[in-house]
Amino acid sequence: MCGIVGYTGSRQALPILLEGLSRLEYRGYDSAGVALLNGHKSLFLLKETGKVGEVRAAASGLSLHGTTGIGHTRWATHGRPTRANAHPHVDCHGHVAVVHNGIVENYLELKEELALQGHSFASETDSEVIPHLVEHYLAEGASLPDSVRRTARRLKGAHAIVVTATEQDGMLVAVRMGNAGGVAVGYGDGEMWLASDLPALLPYTRKVAYLSSGEMTVVGPRGVAYQDLEGRVLCKTPQTVSLNGGAVVKEPYGHFVLKEIHEQPEVLIGALRQRLFPEPPAIRLDELPFTSDEVRAFDRVVLIGMGSSLHAASIGREYIERLAQVPAEVDNSSEFRYRRLFIDRRTLVIALTQSGETADTLGAMEEARRRGARLLTLCNAVGSQATRMAEGVVYLRAGPEIGVCATKTFTASLMALYLLAMHLGLTRRCISREESLSAAREVSTLSRLVGTLLGNHEMYQELAHDLFQRNNFLYLGRGIHYPIAMEGALKLKEISYIPAEGIPAGEMKHGPIALIDENTPVVALAPQDALFEKTLNNLSEVKARGGSVIAVTTVSRERLRGRADYVITVPQVSPLLQPVLEIVPLQLLAYYIAVQRGCDVDQPRNLAKSVTVE
Repeated sequence: MCGIVGYTGSRQALPILLEGLSRLEYRGYDSAGVALLNGHKSLFLLKETGKVGEVRAAASGLSLHGTTGIGHTRWATHGRPTRANAHPHVDCHGHVAVVHNGIVENYLELKEELALQGHSFASETDSEVIPHLVEHYLAEGASLPDSVRRTARRLKGAHAIVVTATEQDGMLVAVRMGNAGGVAVGYGDGEMWLASDLPALLPYTRKVAYLSSGEMTVVGPRGVAYQDLEGRVLCKTPQTVSLNGGAVVKEPYGHFVLKEIHEQPEVLIGALRQRLFPEPPAIRLDELPFTSDEVRAFDRVVLIGMGSSLHAASIGREYIERLAQVPAEVDNSSEFRYRRLFIDRRTLVIALTQSGETADTLGAMEEARRRGARLLTLCNAVGSQATRMAEGVVYLRAGPEIGVCATKTFTASLMALYLLAMHLGLTRRCISREESLSAAREVSTLSRLVGTLLGNHEMYQELAHDLFQRNNFLYLGRGIHYPIAMEGALKLKEISYIPAEGIPAGEMKHGPIALIDENTPVVALAPQDALFEKTLNNLSEVKARGGSVIAVTTVSRERLRGRADYVITVPQVSPLLQPVLEIVPLQLLAYYIAVQRGCDVDQPRNLAKSVTVE
């Protein structure tokens, strides 16, 4: 949930740390800080509340030198967003500095133990026990790597930790335990980097290795060593990543969110490239490890995810049941592993996680694997923990998504799920050649159709001007459109802070209709389909109670006269693909309402991009 960066080499570390933190700010932005070693066995600490820019401003005019350092941008868990609670944290004498992502579940017990030994604490955080534990083991004569290893074995919970110390200038020690976010090791010529995510490394190196749970690395300017928590030597071969560093620049758009909404046509093309072959009809997902016989033997599919990934999974259930003709269900990752699960080798578990580091989803994947299910992940982050845990990966290919709210990764998830369902259906012989040919042709048109929806921003700006002062929204959908209603409501909540609820349209009379009055906008998904007439009845019920209706539809304005105050028309495609087009107007509506309200669209309050703690 927090951003971590470290550097050791021959260059001045401060500009590298600040640039890395700026690129990781989507992971947390309540406070930030850096710790520099200056080569004279002293440590300089600079911390501020707010965003990384506050640290940058505080550093301007200061003469800060040092070629080894660590930095952190925080999403608060234990302790308020204050300077004292900001990372890095240090020991009693200011010789050990630590940045941490995760929650120390037994910190109260450890803090009491350390206090009895004479340690004093300056913050309200759980993380501060870590440098004091390292200090304790150093005082016993242990080396810095061994002190970090012994400290890690005392901590309960999931953690990503980077440590440096004045007695070991030029050395960084990092450890990963459980699923509390990633630790990527960047390789250079006479210099090395550590970071919790790739964007911090891309300006400097494409040669990267990753820590798995229970692994530790000792990094210096001239190289790197890997060990497990028992001290056994590990061998890792770095990989070359091919992400485009330019993807983390937002210009010419005012916000990353708007840029990423506009990237969706290209994302759809990328999702299909070398996967969809219209003639003869074929879906090639080389990442899948399952034989044809194994695919035909699956008698159940379970899709798991959180947030936008959960909404995409709900649409994926429809895809799989209709195209592959196998029973499918959807579960929230945070609830999945606490149920009494009935899964085995004939169950395919599909985990959706854009970052590949979502703690609850990783925990659910571990439980599925323990119970013998086959495990697949749909993920956007190459080399992330989820991709290493699953048997197979279908990459979303959306590129870096910096805006905290999911936009292009959601659309990419829908396309990946559709291709996967097509593959399963073709392998299980549930789809005819004619059906697959028709589907392949239609999927190929989606990029162009999404592009047509991105051309009329004035309409959304006018809508936002009319609606931005409303304080409650309802989103209605039926069937496959209900998850889009939930996703549209989530987008509005995330970036404009307006309470919004996505509900099945048929559920409205069972309680939510009590909320409707002249101040309640209702966003209704009303495509021309088998349930269109039923949805029209819902719109009439809203209008009869004074509510405002914003209809996202495939029919003309005339068809909705008297039933909708605002009409957003999208192209008509087959029912399974209609959600791909419906979500775009809801993203734009949420964006312009948030802008009109003066909200921080890219970095909404209290949120972070990667939820790496439970």
